Amino acid sequence: MLDVIHWNPDPQIIEIGAFQLRWYSLLFAAGFLIGYFVMKRIFDRENLPEEWLDKLLFYVFIGAIAGARIGHCLFYDYDYYSQHILEIFLPVQFEPEFRFTGFMGLASHGGAIGIIIALLLFNQRVSKKHWLWIFDRVVVPIALAGAFIRLGNLMNSEIIGKSADVPWAFVFEKIDQIPRHPVQLYESISYLLFFFLLWWMYSKRNAGAYKGRIFGVFLIVLWGIRFLLEYFKRSQGGLEEYFGQSLSTGQLLSIPFILIGFGLLFAYRGKKYPGYS
Repeated sequence: MLDVIHWNPDPQIIEIGAFQLRWYSLLFAAGFLIGYFVMKRIFDRENLPEEWLDKLLFYVFIGAIAGARIGHCLFYDYDYYSQHILEIFLPVQFEPEFRFTGFMGLASHGGAIGIIIALLLFNQRVSKKHWLWIFDRVVVPIALAGAFIRLGNLMNSEIIGKSADVPWAFVFEKIDQIPRHPVQLYESISYLLFFFLLWWMYSKRNAGAYKGRIFGVFLIVLWGIRFLLEYFKRSQGGLEEYFGQSLSTGQLLSIPFILIGFGLLFAYRGKKYPGYS
């Protein structure tokens, strides 16, 4: 126990009356803010209208929050929220007593679905380009935002790993006294490195000229990382209760994204957007 890292941070930074600022919220916002500047670099590089960028941020933010929240309630805690529908959309809990909770239940797979819907709407109403064009660009900063979100999970001592005897094991004291894999850090570091790979593909390899290339790689690699790291996570319940214990809910939900990624790379291989020679 002397060799492990004892982890017990306060997830709340400050509290003023009913207002609470949490590390998760701060890191979530930081991920979106830095992602905004990455997208600005992309827009400047391609001489795109700046007003598109502000609209894009709005669409992605709403899609991510709504999708992640609804996804958590459907995929991981359906039995509870089917009886407490109002709590899906409000940052409070009514039972067993009223209290402010914030939106602490967010599912990345639901967030991905929400972002996909939001980007399709953005493309239809604003950019009016090929539907894959915006996906091939926005997934670059999304990988970076994912790294920040997993750090927020670490500060909340949530999505914890299975028991481990590695020297870098964390004891999440809010949960128990068992040394566990700091799987939030595994994911955060993996997504950060993946962001640099995607940026290199876009800026150095001109992969953004090819339909679906960056988006396809994003789906395969990011959800592949998620699939593999699920083996280090403690079960979060959800769909595995209905489909058996061989694969976790996170793995079951990752498989369709990975298959779609391979499908995009196969269907659009070598095809470029108009204007690229």
